[in-house]
Amino acid sequence: MSLIIYAVILLICFVLLARVVDCFFVESLDKISKDLKLSSDAAGATLMAVGSSAPELFVALFAVLKPGEHNATGVGSIVGSALFNLLAICGVVAISRKSKLTWQPMVRDILFYFVAVGLLVWGIVDGSFSMLNSIAFIFIYIVYVFAVVNWRKWFPYEDKADNIEEKEDNDEKPNIVDRMIGIFFPNPKHYYWVFLISIVLIAGLSWVLVESAIGIAHISGIPESIIALTILAAGTSIPDLISSLIVAKQGRGDMAISNAIGSNIFDILIGLGLPFLIYMLIFGGEVAASGGDLERSTIALFGTLIIFTLILIFGKWTIGKKAGFLFLFIYFIYLAYEILLLYVPNLFS
Repeated sequence: MSLIIYAVILLICFVLLARVVDCFFVESLDKISKDLKLSSDAAGATLMAVGSSAPELFVALFAVLKPGEHNATGVGSIVGSALFNLLAICGVVAISRKSKLTWQPMVRDILFYFVAVGLLVWGIVDGSFSMLNSIAFIFIYIVYVFAVVNWRKWFPYEDKADNIEEKEDNDEKPNIVDRMIGIFFPNPKHYYWVFLISIVLIAGLSWVLVESAIGIAHISGIPESIIALTILAAGTSIPDLISSLIVAKQGRGDMAISNAIGSNIFDILIGLGLPFLIYMLIFGGEVAASGGDLERSTIALFGTLIIFTLILIFGKWTIGKKAGFLFLFIYFIYLAYEILLLYVPNLFS
């Protein structure tokens, strides 16, 4: 019975997180970015990346800081989310509508993504993350933001976001979930307060997610890393999936793919680098992050990134249904492999 209660709490948190992020957090960030007069590239790499990846960041933070060696939950949620974003989200986007991608920003993001995954593999294969690792993560992200801001000067290209007219959704009525959540928020014109309250709610829901995932792992006997790599990772990425699908159907698949990859860069470099740094500043030492589940999944992430890049290059930066189905197939093979290893550990030995 306790397992069912944890599962229900997990599902409720996923729904609430998706609505808080989509309806309040991202909208307030968009208005703040306009106040700061950020370009679409800079806003996407900084504020909007925070918006789409806030659940993963807080899940990793609470898992790393929680007493009892739950680091695998935090790292697993980031690695699993990265796999979900790269394969599931990009796959769904490609199937929904064929997209011609702008190669200049894609090359930039893929290069930094390779660096981020390389740093991740380095730490997990080594068995722990040191202060040097965490500083390297954050430093590379600062370099990435600098590159994003200046990339159009170095390699000129048309920013498709510049040609998109904002559409007001005045006729859209809030559902019962949005009305319930809206009780906690002031008038939308006070968007700085909306932003702060969103942070608090996302943090609280992420804490409940971590506790529920750990509870499910203990009751079911499933390793925490497996729960994090699959259920927790997919659940925290649902806001990205929904928003990317909507954008793709509007003919902006380029933006949807870029958002998925950009979110992964933030997830790894800040979603892990910042919690690790905070942990080591408070407790000292290093952050342990070892285990076959994490090693396999991180190597799988690196391998799928190579496949993804080759498909884009040979497809001349165009992806459609064939590529989309291939991405989804690879993701389901990965899930099936992890599940088989869980119940038949010596199957592939």
